[in-house]
Amino acid sequence: MTRNIYIGLGSNVGDRLGFLDSAMKELSELSAVKVVGMSSVYETEPYGNKDQPEFLNMAVELESSLEPDELFSGLESIEAKLGRHRTELWGPREIDLDLLYFGKEVVNQKKLQVPHPEVGLRRFVLVPLNEIAHFFIDPVRRKNISELLAECSDSGVVRKTELTTRLQEH
Repeated sequence: MTRNIYIGLGSNVGDRLGFLDSAMKELSELSAVKVVGMSSVYETEPYGNKDQPEFLNMAVELESSLEPDELFSGLESIEAKLGRHRTELWGPREIDLDLLYFGKEVVNQKKLQVPHPEVGLRRFVLVPLNEIAHFFIDPVRRKNISELLAECSDSGVVRKTELTTRLQEH
């Protein structure tokens, strides 16, 4: 059974666009995963620790027959392959792949929570997600992405960039 899945991508270290591009290529090569949509690339203020470079963020929609923990393991493998170093909470990162939604499923495991518990609190996630899935209804909050964005109290700056075209050319 395939489900519509939404992933948030972010990078604020080194070649940010290159990391997003590499992550997209790796996602498209995962077994039993098909990339069916992607948002524009946005430049965003850091969340949490403000003393770091700005991020590039985007959202992608996948279809997959994998189980949530299988896909999550794949995302972690991509992060490791691309050189992600986990040094501090909300710190700089080469690449970050967050499993935001896995269809209408709710997963509460020690290592994996879906929907992502903070999805409704972060403009840098909601703005790109709203671009590709404004109609999607959060199975826990029972609101669509547009409603979550309208209610979001995060005031972080999220700017659409012209980098999306360059990402698609790679």
